[in-house]
Amino acid sequence: MSEVLTKPIIATEILESLKAKFDEEKQVIVHCCFPASPMFGNLIRIWNSTVLIDRNSGHHSRLLHAENISIFPDWTVVPFMRDFWFTLIFSGLPKECSVFDFKEIIPEEGGFFVNSIKRNSSDIYRIKISE
Repeated sequence: MSEVLTKPIIATEILESLKAKFDEEKQVIVHCCFPASPMFGNLIRIWNSTVLIDRNSGHHSRLLHAENISIFPDWTVVPFMRDFWFTLIFSGLPKECSVFDFKEIIPEEGGFFVNSIKRNSSDIYRIKISE
């Protein structure tokens, strides 16, 4: 005897609720460039407290992962006279967000800050940061 498999039926309200939750959980990728410097021995790091802040709602998207850069308290050496690139992955921004800030919230001076980044459909960005 063969068994007939049937596709389950899921209520429209549940599907819409799940889609909204999925949209919220989309990740944001930020490729960061620390420009070339004539200084020897430059060090760089990122703090876990770095966030993306929706300019409209104040929502904070938290840092999930950092690639090619050390996380506080460790340091990464910046190559002499070469732009240094690293990638950060953040939790999703709200669907309504159109402009956001990149901010490293730290208990000392010199945190990275990039103002008014325009949102795009891919949620992948390239920014230039400096001290």
